[in-house]
Amino acid sequence: MKEELLRLIDLERPEVVQIVSWAASNGDRSENGDYIYGKRRLRQIDSRIRFLTKRLDLAEVVDPSVHHGSDQIFFGATVRYETQSGEQQKVTILGIDEIDPLNGKISWISPVARALTKAREGDAVMLKTPAGWEELTILEVSYPAPAGME
Repeated sequence: MKEELLRLIDLERPEVVQIVSWAASNGDRSENGDYIYGKRRLRQIDSRIRFLTKRLDLAEVVDPSVHHGSDQIFFGATVRYETQSGEQQKVTILGIDEIDPLNGKISWISPVARALTKAREGDAVMLKTPAGWEELTILEVSYPAPAGME
């Protein structure tokens, strides 16, 4: 999120401002595609910058290593679980801006994370899926080690 904000502010916005300035210097703006498109893109960039700035202002840094050694599932946990069919999955519960489902990083508000949260290693939890209820057995819960304990 921060990288996107910096890219918009430092790279994209200055480029678009330069294009709009050049296009405006060409005269008639009513039929000037570069000017019209540039102004529209500038509004989109500014809107995204405002959105990301607000998100960063509200962001809270959470240190999952405070739960290191715990077998209970909270934000930041990496959980290995088994489905009823015997398939094992490994997920890490993160914030909505950090998800990467293909690499096992899921949002804390996802159905799987909600089902797993507060459960402990060895527990079985129920997950509501489109196909019905499914039981998940928690095999392992881990957290990153605190700084200096690596």
